Amino acid sequence: MPTEVQGVIARSKGEPVEVTTIVVPDPGPGEALVDVKACGVCHTDLHYREGGINDDFPFLLGHEASGIVAAVGDGVTDLEPGDFVILNWRAVCGACRACSRGEPWYCFATHNATQKMTLADGTPLSPALGIGAFASKTLVAAGQCTKVNPAVKPEVAGLLGCGVMAGLGAALNTAGVRRGETVAVIGCGGVGDAAILGASVAGARTVVAIDVDDRKLEWAKGFGATHTVNSSTADLIEGVQAATDGFGADVVIDAVARPETYGAAFYARDLAGRVVLVGVPTPDMKIELPLIDVFGRGGSLKSSWYGDCLPSRDFPMLVDMHLAGRLPLEKFVSETIGIGDVEAAFEKMHHGDVLRSVVVFT
Repeated sequence: MPTEVQGVIARSKGEPVEVTTIVVPDPGPGEALVDVKACGVCHTDLHYREGGINDDFPFLLGHEASGIVAAVGDGVTDLEPGDFVILNWRAVCGACRACSRGEPWYCFATHNATQKMTLADGTPLSPALGIGAFASKTLVAAGQCTKVNPAVKPEVAGLLGCGVMAGLGAALNTAGVRRGETVAVIGCGGVGDAAILGASVAGARTVVAIDVDDRKLEWAKGFGATHTVNSSTADLIEGVQAATDGFGADVVIDAVARPETYGAAFYARDLAGRVVLVGVPTPDMKIELPLIDVFGRGGSLKSSWYGDCLPSRDFPMLVDMHLAGRLPLEKFVSETIGIGDVEAAFEKMHHGDVLRSVVVFT
């Protein structure tokens, strides 16, 4: 029997979110019903509310989540009720051209649930990133459930489902930071601080945190930043060079994604250095670079999709590192809130007051 629960939806562009009744179907073939335990409030949810993703309203928001499998549909053999899982939006198909060439983290045909969750009147909902976890239950493709050690706190585990994984992966997977390298990270929100943590874990000898907010720069030190630059009062490129023996950083990670930050990232790296774009730009943004500089400076310009993670590989490993005391993921949780506090959490996010607000379901 379908289940009625309360969920947070964005009904129309730019309007405040609302809590309303949603109907969650029983799982069909290849699907799983999950009792959501915690879900982070991510900037992507705000993009959905503002119409920055698409206009397929109404949206069921929430995607950075963990929970317990309640039921599975036909054909699901690797999950069972009671499994503690992190939800992911890259349920790899195993058969597309990326998967076939051994790069499933680029999967071009990821799975979502086939059935739709709806409003009480039958209006179909578009779940954020195919998940829709600002609700006590959600329906997903079974491949979107990644089993991890249930000893981890749900509000911590869920953050690996999006923002923290994006930042960690930008440093560990996309940039491939090596021991002894120098790294600069532009933007010290949740994703940027996760990139700083990833660079530190990888053994970077110098990690430069860059932001316009001294409060965020102070937070960044807690994740492993060795140097800070407030780019509202100091030149970003000169600040990075000063911290890296005048050369620039081996890796510069742009977690802001604006033309001016990307341009600065390009020139703040050493010769043959790597630039990684992990922040998400808007469709109207453009960048112009002299082609002779692209050639002459060498190195690589990369974008990082979901931290180039493979959930089945990365989530359990990172949870185990956290439980062993080697990855302080709990520092990203600024506050835990109720389902009715999502709109207020968006406002705190806008003002930079939090790294992550996390909705917790009892």
